[in-house]
Amino acid sequence: MYEDYFGFSERPFQLTPDPAFYFESVTHKKALSYLGYGLNQGEGFIVITGEVGAGKSTLVGHLKGKLDRRRMSVGEVVTSALDDSEMIAVAARSFGLDVPGGDKAAALAAIELFLHEEARSGRKVLLIVDEAQNLSIGALEELRMLSNFQLGSHPLLQTLLLGQPEFRQLVARSEELEQLRQRIIASHHLEPMQPGEIEPYVMHRLKRVGWDGRPQLANGLWVKLHKATGGIPRKLNQLMTRLFMAAAIEQKDAIGPTMLDAVLADMNGPGSLAGAEDEAPRPVLDRDMPAPEAFARARREAQAPAAAPLADAPAAPLKGKRAEALERQLAALEKAFSRQEDQLAQLRTELALVSQVQDAATGTGEPPAEIAAQLDRLEARIDEQEQSLRHVLTMMIDYFEQAAARAAA
Repeated sequence: MYEDYFGFSERPFQLTPDPAFYFESVTHKKALSYLGYGLNQGEGFIVITGEVGAGKSTLVGHLKGKLDRRRMSVGEVVTSALDDSEMIAVAARSFGLDVPGGDKAAALAAIELFLHEEARSGRKVLLIVDEAQNLSIGALEELRMLSNFQLGSHPLLQTLLLGQPEFRQLVARSEELEQLRQRIIASHHLEPMQPGEIEPYVMHRLKRVGWDGRPQLANGLWVKLHKATGGIPRKLNQLMTRLFMAAAIEQKDAIGPTMLDAVLADMNGPGSLAGAEDEAPRPVLDRDMPAPEAFARARREAQAPAAAPLADAPAAPLKGKRAEALERQLAALEKAFSRQEDQLAQLRTELALVSQVQDAATGTGEPPAEIAAQLDRLEARIDEQEQSLRHVLTMMIDYFEQAAARAAA
């Protein structure tokens, strides 16, 4: 990888959120202020929203590192279209509580007992719910009901909701969430980084891994980087990774606007990893259908009426809460699988680039046997993950098609 070529201790621009690389931009500083205020109140809901890749997970990881675990217990939930009963069970398990599946009353009793025990021990309890835009109205209402638990006049649970911009809009506009809205004591929307923050952000990450000035970064990069990424940290990390890989392959000790233009042209070209996210090609499923088309077909069939059992008695279309739940689940699955496909594609690209870097370093045209064997093992693992991904996706599509047919019958 390029970190070896430039002598870095680790990759400075990895896509996986890492609190160790937390950079306090203007918007993240404001978010921490709201979080600090909200946590001091010890009750209600705190809401943090932002675009995909805006740094919500990194922010929360940084926050967790500052919490005194002797005085606060933390449960975490990453949602995937949970309904009301599932929300309670998942919340209970996030605190390490062993509850029987499907027994909502038992789960609620376990949570209440846990909250009372923590309060008597002098600890506050925080529940962090990520990807909150996937939650149903019923699940959000269940979270609100959990906030009713008290010991005397002392609230026992505080909840931090993290979501994408559509969650912010849902909370602001839904009449069904009026009571939850009244319990939000602090909220903030993470904005993209400002143009003047791009250079400090990049330098912050480079210094974290021992950058000594190699490669040099031209002053003309920063405006172009902001324009290309919109100030979104994850997009910037992706672009910087490609730049450093290109510099390592070409054995350059400087990165300037010309190299950036070349990398952007490559990323935005046919079959690229970047550019418009929704236009990136997807791996083909076992049924010879691209993933987005397969999901679209599954969604259409889930929403459409099934074939009429009798010629004069057409089946009623799938309606109501079940249709909404299927739609949310399909959307959440589509997003999750798309991310996995992108990551696999990026792994393949980086694997190829590693081979090129090794070839350039040795000048032999062939990597040493040990490295070649390791590359083969990595390639085999990627193939295995991709096959598993396709298999699971195919099964999920079959499941939703059958569920839709049963519900409409």
